[in-house]
Amino acid sequence: MSRLHITKTPKCYVGGAFIRSESGRVAELHDASGAFFANIPQCTRKDLRNAVEAAAKAGPSWAKRTAFNRGQILYRMAEMIEARGVELADSITLSGVSKAEASREVAAAIERVVHFAGWADKYEQVLGSVNPVASAHFNFTVTEPMGIVGILAPDDAPVLGLLSLILPAITSGNSVVALASTTQPYPSILLGEMLATSDLPGGVVNLLTGVRSELIPTFATHEHLRALSGVANEDERKALRLGAAESVKRVHLRKAEEPIDWLADKMQGAEEIRALIEFKTTWHPVGA
Repeated sequence: MSRLHITKTPKCYVGGAFIRSESGRVAELHDASGAFFANIPQCTRKDLRNAVEAAAKAGPSWAKRTAFNRGQILYRMAEMIEARGVELADSITLSGVSKAEASREVAAAIERVVHFAGWADKYEQVLGSVNPVASAHFNFTVTEPMGIVGILAPDDAPVLGLLSLILPAITSGNSVVALASTTQPYPSILLGEMLATSDLPGGVVNLLTGVRSELIPTFATHEHLRALSGVANEDERKALRLGAAESVKRVHLRKAEEPIDWLADKMQGAEEIRALIEFKTTWHPVGA
């Protein structure tokens, strides 16, 4: 008996829910052979502002969780990606990437999540310090999350690249609004489904799809975004830095014109976390 094929309706992941763009716009996604695959939502500036609101609601409680608990949740995220790893690799092959290369990217992405899960309760000891002072006080430098971080994903490595940008931010207690790859948006749709079944609270990570040129001005100037991280071309970097200067946010961008080895060890660890945290100095009298 034949049955009707159920075509998937991709949706973005915002505030722990799956949404279509408020504009109703979509863009056709075709596989490497040119065959139609799905309609991808084209998010607007209003969708971006809504995602920032969702991140603002989720951020304080996420930041207050213990570092150990954040590590547990990140490990659970890796479990959920592992369970659907084959499907995620298949989504990467839509662009023409070989099955072996896609599987390698997914395996590296899972390992990267586990790596940052391990850093969750350790980066403070590495990045914080006890400072010598000429008085009867202890002086400590401690880390604090920045707040909401805007992420611009690369077009290559749509899973590993995206997660490599998200993980340093959320490991240290920030929340995230991320714009997926323009050319390969579907893997981020699947990633959102996996985040929804993990223990990560809704709103900590918000994933949007859409046209970069339409959304970058809002990423640059939105005052509730406290930092920007990602991959951008020369014109995008200029627009982001000018907007960031007006709204006084930190900018941590890589050049789209230069090859990026997302598998490299330098893409993970305490230095990546350092770029997306703030430092606070505290004084305590000796004996207090």
